[in-house]
Amino acid sequence: MRFAYFTAGMPELTPDEAVLALRDAGYDGIEWRVTDQTPSADGRPGFWTGNRCTWPMATFVVDAPRIRALTEGAGLAMPNVGTYVTCDDLPAVEQALQGAAALAAPCARINVPRYDGVSPYLSLRDRSRAQYREVAAMARQYGVRALIEIHMGNITPSASAAAAFLDGFDPGEVGAIHDAGNMVYEGYEQYRLGLEALGPYLAHVHIKNARWERTGARDDGSVEWRATFAPLRKGVADIAALIRALKAVGYDGWLSFEDFSTERPLAERIVDNLAYVKNLLGRL
Repeated sequence: MRFAYFTAGMPELTPDEAVLALRDAGYDGIEWRVTDQTPSADGRPGFWTGNRCTWPMATFVVDAPRIRALTEGAGLAMPNVGTYVTCDDLPAVEQALQGAAALAAPCARINVPRYDGVSPYLSLRDRSRAQYREVAAMARQYGVRALIEIHMGNITPSASAAAAFLDGFDPGEVGAIHDAGNMVYEGYEQYRLGLEALGPYLAHVHIKNARWERTGARDDGSVEWRATFAPLRKGVADIAALIRALKAVGYDGWLSFEDFSTERPLAERIVDNLAYVKNLLGRL
């Protein structure tokens, strides 16, 4: 397997600093975050606002030659581009795929809608699948595979839901990002079950972790809980079991780290996460 880092988890670093940090730590690639973000409220870089390691979507196509030169100059590959565009915004989808093609990146994340818990789910899924047929046609045109992500809060929070969404599509044009950390929040299934359900649609794997914390008690005496991101070694997701399952189904692609914990400095997280997973792979 090969190792990358998603730059959403590297908010303090500039792109120039990020490629050197990953190269020196022994990574094989980088997964760039591409979105038009807002500044952070306090002026400090954050994972989702003010992230210094994010390229603007508005200028993605124009920036692509610089991004490619910077990445290749550090000896890193780009297994996927982490965009935030959704399948219901086809002009943005085309811009994302065009930029990814200019980078020679094989894949780009093209999101599905969120689920509000109220709207009829099957109607929303059917409408989104129809939109994703247009996405798949664009993916074929640009030679970039469009990936949905298993993500809490959207209409594909589990591997089985992602597999059902993609059923009937050409797996050469579309695929799924497996994310065990997200499935701590919502959508957990036994890893091998989910990976087998995805079959040829398994395209990319995010590695991160999360855990549940008790936040209080309700008036009826029941306990309130919330999920939050955690260091890779300290979360609910069983990373060793995930890697065993990946090996069992013959996956030999990219593992892209996406650590949103803050207990340790970023420089330590970058080094320790890779060492931890490489050690697991050596023992399993």
